[in-house]
Amino acid sequence: MPLVSVYIIAFNEAEKVRATIESASWADEIIVVDSHSTDGTQDIATALGARVVQVEFKGFGDLRNHAIAACSHEWIFSLDADERCTPEAAAEIRAVMNNPDALDAYWMPRRNFFMGKWIKHSGWYPNYRQPQLFRKGKMRYDQKPVHEGYELSSDKPVGQLTQPIWQFPFKNMAEVMHKSNRYSSLGAEKIKHKQISMWSALLHAKWAFWKHYLFKLGFLDGWAGFVIALGNFEGTFYRYAKAIELQKGALWKEPQVKGSDTRG
Repeated sequence: MPLVSVYIIAFNEAEKVRATIESASWADEIIVVDSHSTDGTQDIATALGARVVQVEFKGFGDLRNHAIAACSHEWIFSLDADERCTPEAAAEIRAVMNNPDALDAYWMPRRNFFMGKWIKHSGWYPNYRQPQLFRKGKMRYDQKPVHEGYELSSDKPVGQLTQPIWQFPFKNMAEVMHKSNRYSSLGAEKIKHKQISMWSALLHAKWAFWKHYLFKLGFLDGWAGFVIALGNFEGTFYRYAKAIELQKGALWKEPQVKGSDTRG
């Protein structure tokens, strides 16, 4: 029978990682790839029987490649600390693994819970990241620091699973703002080589808002949809603004004092 490794990337996720690990208890191996958490994440993972691997954070692509290397089994299933594998999704994964005609990699839909409701639009459902179920040796990640891409080593197409996993991306607005700040900093590194201006930052941010609120029907999600769209506006604007800062240095530098004149 084919075996599966589940890897979970985490950093200071003590409030979330327990539920994530427990949702993957059906797997043959659980590996938590931690970046030196300071809140006890690794202790919780170890107590639940997961193997903890410490990896210095150099970007999400690099982190996920270390996670793949740590996995022992033929099949790999990727979870983030804010995701939960439902029993229905686990059963579908086992069925795929036991199918002799299985493909080498599969997309998996995600349902997002935000502001007390399941999000049905806003680009959040069905919501996909990289293929989350794949054979070891058939997929790796590029080295982008955030929103990393993937590279397949297979001549087969990527399959599509139907049972969604759950995602709980934010517990409160403070987490929304923290993640926006962190991801905009990482994203700035990706675009700092481009020719950009504050006007282009504003235009990209406006498009991000309307894309999620109007074209992806975020308005149907009520205030949650508005907050999602607004968060995309802010994250996009600050990503470009931070890239300009990387290109030109701090936007407001203290002037050099060459002398003083105390006359009134």
